[in-house]
Amino acid sequence: MENRDVQIRLEVNSIKHHLLVRQSDMLLDVLRNDLGLTGVKRGCDSGQCGACSVLVDGRLVSSCITPVVHADGKSITTIEGLSGEGGQGLHPIQQAFVDEGAVQCGFCTPGMVLSAKALLDVNNCPTEEEIKTALAGNICRCTGYAAIMRAVKKAAAVMAKHGI
Repeated sequence: MENRDVQIRLEVNSIKHHLLVRQSDMLLDVLRNDLGLTGVKRGCDSGQCGACSVLVDGRLVSSCITPVVHADGKSITTIEGLSGEGGQGLHPIQQAFVDEGAVQCGFCTPGMVLSAKALLDVNNCPTEEEIKTALAGNICRCTGYAAIMRAVKKAAAVMAKHGI
């Protein structure tokens, strides 16, 4: 297959972009290198660790194995695109991660937060098993996951209370 340049349109964190990319470019590389969104981490380059997780039209994807051309015309949310009410401060999920000490080194945190958001957007009262399933694609070497589980439960409660 020829690796030619193609024009794509993306809406990333509510900002529209028209980009010239190579057909072989992965979404991760475009987000980090072309748009400067370094909250999207490069971990395994095989979709196994979750560090590169982003939301594409609200669906969690591994950006390291997603060709950017597959995201053409779609809305992408990275960790940089989350914020609190009115665009101020931290999103309740981010705040819960801070409050529960679920950030440790921080490398896996953006992917964990976006995985939690994908879950809580469709299920505002998940069971512990549902949280484990939602986070199964994310690897953390620091926390032992207990703090992360507490953070997702806390975020769910706060978001449900405030109708987020």
